[in-house]
Amino acid sequence: MSDFAPYINSVISEFEEQNPNIKIKWVDVPFSEGEKRTLASVLSDNPPDLVNLNPDFSSTLANKKALYEISEEELKQFNPEILNSLKTDGKIYSIPWYATSAITIYNRDLIKKSNITVPKTYSDLFENAKFTRQYAYITFPNITENDTMLKILNKYGVANAQDIKSNKSVNVFNSFKHLYQNDLIPKETVTVTLQEALGKYMSGNVVLLGAGANFLNMIKENSPSTYEKTDVAPQITGELGQNDFSLMNFVIPLKAKHKEQALKFALFLTNNKNQLELAKLTNILATNAQTLQNDFYTHYNEGDLMAKARVISAKQLNKVQPVFRTQKNQKDINNLVNTGVQKILLGENTQKVLDEVSNSWEVLEKR
Repeated sequence: MSDFAPYINSVISEFEEQNPNIKIKWVDVPFSEGEKRTLASVLSDNPPDLVNLNPDFSSTLANKKALYEISEEELKQFNPEILNSLKTDGKIYSIPWYATSAITIYNRDLIKKSNITVPKTYSDLFENAKFTRQYAYITFPNITENDTMLKILNKYGVANAQDIKSNKSVNVFNSFKHLYQNDLIPKETVTVTLQEALGKYMSGNVVLLGAGANFLNMIKENSPSTYEKTDVAPQITGELGQNDFSLMNFVIPLKAKHKEQALKFALFLTNNKNQLELAKLTNILATNAQTLQNDFYTHYNEGDLMAKARVISAKQLNKVQPVFRTQKNQKDINNLVNTGVQKILLGENTQKVLDEVSNSWEVLEKR
């Protein structure tokens, strides 16, 4: 957060002025060192009172009984869907700070030429791929990168080792397999990253891209001609209709010496005024329910693409359940699924591959 030092220091000064008995010491830690340093400090006898983390690592700490439980009564200012997503065994151990939610970035000209509407669901995308192919690939899915495929499957209620071999899961994998084997998505799909997909979109070879609103700036800077043809729509959903989102939150270590003061400061940082100010400095979404009702998140002027993207993203936070939840050995699970995707796209039997993925996943769960 060092880039936002003026904002952070201003919030700290205001808080200290209102609470003369409390002094805040802000320590900015490089992201790459965050988890390692946090784990060491939280398990020590002198941890920080408040830490900014992602929900996955926060959940890990909560499961280790290392975090202070926060009463839901204290957290009424937040978007309820986001708040529910933070629960571990029905309890809350973290305070939401800011979020992001991917949108669909698409080329208006290619949509018009193909005589289709922008896909709202993956079923729409699978169906429309053949109509766009003479002009461009409908998308360049990074389904073997990190947990991308698992997040898509979550939109169909596929969330564990047993689900992964279900008929529902097989149908999703087979739909991507059909696109791949009929040249309706690029052959590089088996290894592509989102950054590479962005390059294809900017060159006019891809109709749509699922990405954060911040990617619009990259398109504007690196391919102005494509940006002129670009518009945005809600992210593509699955059978359950929920949206993906990412979140950063605050946690209070169980061994913290100033828990009440830490909570007070966290709630101050995330009040309506401070959330709105931070939002206007960045591309993030507020988590404060009142802030999300501000005109900044509900209205935009025609032609202001960034504002339109922000409004769409903010609205998506009202439907995020059931949320994708990381599990123990998540990186190994990602690798299992992503290797399975590659095998299936390259022609192996879908059910056989997913049975193998399921068995290996169950072994990981028992570790």
